[in-house]
Amino acid sequence: MIELAVGFAVAGAASNALGTVCQRKAASTVARGGGLRLLLALARRPVWLVGIGGVTGAALFQALALVNGPLALVQPLFVLELPFALLIAVPLLHSGLPPAGWRAVAGVVAGLALLLVSAAPAGAKHQASMERWIPALALCLGAMATAVVLARTGRSALFRAAVLAAAAAIGNALTAALLKSATGTFAASGLPAFLTAWQTYGFALTGVGTLLLLENALQAGALEASQPALTIGDATVSLVLGVTLFDERVRTGWWLVPEAIGVGLILWGVLRLTRVVPHIQQTLVGEGGARGRAEDRTPRRSPDV
Repeated sequence: MIELAVGFAVAGAASNALGTVCQRKAASTVARGGGLRLLLALARRPVWLVGIGGVTGAALFQALALVNGPLALVQPLFVLELPFALLIAVPLLHSGLPPAGWRAVAGVVAGLALLLVSAAPAGAKHQASMERWIPALALCLGAMATAVVLARTGRSALFRAAVLAAAAAIGNALTAALLKSATGTFAASGLPAFLTAWQTYGFALTGVGTLLLLENALQAGALEASQPALTIGDATVSLVLGVTLFDERVRTGWWLVPEAIGVGLILWGVLRLTRVVPHIQQTLVGEGGARGRAEDRTPRRSPDV
């Protein structure tokens, strides 16, 4: 079962990477803005529809992974999305990944392997009581709402991208927790129970909200601002939700040392990938988007009075 969960999660990360590359390309071609107007503009672009197909496939693989394994194992494996996204983007440029990029990819993969082997997430529960769901929903939705308010304060583009990406990461983790519960209901009781479970509609609503947050994060600022928050935030919140909602277990004690090293390697690799591969970043955000980000970072002279 664990092997199936790992296989489906890796396939989901690859599918999500394809979706991310296509969505970044599409988000860079529309005028600045947000809300539903942004989604309507993106829906008219074929590359965005391909991206949605990738995200849809990722959701299917994610559901299959969550049926077969703990949330604390499945969601961290989606850290592989960033290396997959870069490897997908390289052929679009007809060039190779530079050595520093390969080292960063190796750091992410090695860090993830070290973290998961050390933590050894375990647990087979698919359901949680409402006494656990209520505080989890309140904290996650409250944090997401706070991030949206902070993003509207008119600060720098990098700050807006980071906080919106953090909100999207929390939304991803919450959606995964709700999806795990809903798919567990489907596996145990069939389609009628699945269609009447509140978690089914909960993951649909949070999924749409998270998608909206993600599109705005991708449009708001550069990759180095949004990707670390998306990558690390999703894995961290998922780990917490797995433990608090579904009684999943991770090893502690001296195992915390290699776990911390693994997290450090992942963070180092993610940061290096977003900084040492500027031509890949340009592919992901598009030339027009890259120019817009540069303009955002260029100080503007106040008009003489």
